[in-house]
Amino acid sequence: MKKLHFIISIFVFTILLGCAGDDSNIDLDGLSAPANLAVLTTVTQDNSGKVTFLPTGEGVTQYKINYGDGTPESDYFSAGATMTHTYKEGVYKAKIVAMGITGKTTEINKDVIVSFNAPANLVVVITNDVSVSKKITVQATADFALFYDVYFGEAGKPEPVSVNNGESVSYTYKEAGVYTVRVVSKSAAIKTVEHTEQVTAKLIVNPTASAPVPPTRLDANVISIYSSKYKDVEGTNFNPNWGQSGGLSEFELAGDKMLNYTNLNYQGIAFADGVKLDVSAMDYIHLDVWTADLEKLAIFLISNNKINGERPVTKDLVANQWTSIDIPISAFTSQDGFTVADIFQLKLVGTPDGKNIYLDNIYFYKLPAESVALPLDFESANLTFAWGGFGNVDASVVTNPDKTGANVSDKVVKIDKKSGAETWGGASLNLESTPDFSKGTKVKVNVWSPKAGVDILYKMEVSTSPKDGNGNPTVFIEVHATTTVANAWNVLTFDLTSAANFSTSNKYDRVILFPDFGKGGTGDTYYFDDIKQSN
Repeated sequence: MKKLHFIISIFVFTILLGCAGDDSNIDLDGLSAPANLAVLTTVTQDNSGKVTFLPTGEGVTQYKINYGDGTPESDYFSAGATMTHTYKEGVYKAKIVAMGITGKTTEINKDVIVSFNAPANLVVVITNDVSVSKKITVQATADFALFYDVYFGEAGKPEPVSVNNGESVSYTYKEAGVYTVRVVSKSAAIKTVEHTEQVTAKLIVNPTASAPVPPTRLDANVISIYSSKYKDVEGTNFNPNWGQSGGLSEFELAGDKMLNYTNLNYQGIAFADGVKLDVSAMDYIHLDVWTADLEKLAIFLISNNKINGERPVTKDLVANQWTSIDIPISAFTSQDGFTVADIFQLKLVGTPDGKNIYLDNIYFYKLPAESVALPLDFESANLTFAWGGFGNVDASVVTNPDKTGANVSDKVVKIDKKSGAETWGGASLNLESTPDFSKGTKVKVNVWSPKAGVDILYKMEVSTSPKDGNGNPTVFIEVHATTTVANAWNVLTFDLTSAANFSTSNKYDRVILFPDFGKGGTGDTYYFDDIKQSN
């Protein structure tokens, strides 16, 4: 049995090799140890002391458990399986060891309380999520308890969710309303302690954060209808009497004003008498939309020429967050010869009827002749490439120090990973235009490294996406590549499709480079250039 876990790993690795094909290159050294380990422990309530362990984690092929009571540790068992052990009454510190395919291991400790005393002093706290509709979070703590079951009271959901004592669990209901939540706290004893509470799952009907701030643009490149960032067309009527069923109010959030259309079926936006906008020189129409429950929004451009008429483009919306919409003007003009030289009205049609929406930043815009966008070569004298270093890393655009081989351009990005720099130190650049992935879903980067075999991490973010606990955007992709030569330029290819969460519909607007990722800084300097898409 001593070598069983090695045999299992070899078996899994063999399967991966077979699936990858003959021309694949699997870098085992580049694979990380298991991560994000957790374990749910439950106890049979028959005064037997029988505890069941269900470990979870990322990149795990098998687990073993040291039970912490002086008995032999378990054999390795496969990911997704459970392991049971019978304890005497007491408090134990179990150790769970997770092994990945490379044999690398990660471990966590877990306190196991086996008490034949019934739980006591049960405290249950139930809160509504402030930004997600119909979502609640339950946390229960009791003396002597090991875990608790939560019955959320929604029809068709009779099975409870089991949670470690003191930890929390969240649940999102299908419909807003009042539900009976029952919490059953359990120890190793037969007797349990319960708490029942009426909870209102609330529908959040207004945004709790402002829409993304539009970028700075030249006045000549924008025709603004409603935005605090740009100068708006004067005299616009945002609620003309077209017989629509809904109403309009201006909602203010911490000093930021936005339009709120209620009970929407269709809604007009009419420019002042005599105002006809020629948007044929514009590239896009932009608007930011927030809704709790509207699924789709059709945006119409309406011509003053009745023969020309109107044309719609329909966009899907994401509930409980701002959806930033950019529609190419060509999406309208490609419809039956429609022209946009005399637009005097807009129309909005919601699906389904009767929902509420919030609107901000409604404007037409065209892209500048030059912008900070892919491809990036840093040669323009008209653009400012504002690289920002972090984690004790400095970054700036400098003269190419080595005009040889694969790169003889004049300007490059210099990234100094100073001594003592963080393992995650790098530099970021905000893009003024998001990538068009019809031009390719791979990114090539010219890299000068002082040594070969260095891990370069290429990352792209949607800067306006919801933030995690560290304040970082939650919509992003990360792709690794390794330098092959030292003290010379080499072109690395990053296949964006290899990132699990990559989507061509995401508007990635930030590029981040991490030299020698995962290792602390030793005072090395790296150079980057010619960041461009390819197929």
